[in-house]
Amino acid sequence: MKATLGKRLAVSLMVTAFGASVAPLANAQDSAGATANGTTQAAPTSKAEKKAAQKAERKQARAKKNAELKKLEAAGYDPAKRDDATYPQDIQNAQKKAGIGQGASK
Repeated sequence: MKATLGKRLAVSLMVTAFGASVAPLANAQDSAGATANGTTQAAPTSKAEKKAAQKAERKQARAKKNAELKKLEAAGYDPAKRDDATYPQDIQNAQKKAGIGQGASK
């Protein structure tokens, strides 16, 4: 089924409007390469540097998650205990006790 000229034009305008609204967001980061913690670093230029930067980011994120899990375990959460009937309440209680995650805001 052939699309009419009006439909094609409407789709083209929607795609253009979407692209125009997203483009400023994509360029919002400054050229110095600001990171999430507010520090600035030079953008990696080579493929090896980019790979090393990604590896460092993954390592940092993993360390943060492991630290959070340790806090939850210290607050009484046991991930090895598979009791699906009390699962959401167990972790929410541990989050409240440890003062982290969604449990802390409720």
